[in-house]
Amino acid sequence: MRERHDRSNRRQNGGRPSAHTPTTTSGKDFLASAGLKDGRLHDARHTAATVLLILGVPERTVMAIMGWSSSGMARWYQHVTDGIRNTVEKQVDGLLWEGDKSSAEAN
Repeated sequence: MRERHDRSNRRQNGGRPSAHTPTTTSGKDFLASAGLKDGRLHDARHTAATVLLILGVPERTVMAIMGWSSSGMARWYQHVTDGIRNTVEKQVDGLLWEGDKSSAEAN
């Protein structure tokens, strides 16, 4: 996906890397000095949005923090992680089987 996105940006910028891509030495040095892997600043938006999802921040609050006017942006930037799936799985499991455990213990 990143490769497709990079090519799209380059097409729109006359074949040159877009300004937000840290291809300059100073951009790469900045990331290295912060202890971060080489990447695009834009990728941090996906990370920030996903962290807010993991923290359970309400969508309207996420939209305000991230500067979005559409909830569709949350669907684009937030990524459901394995940890989120596991938490939901345990919650559903508890709802479905907790009643069975109580009735089995009563007998």
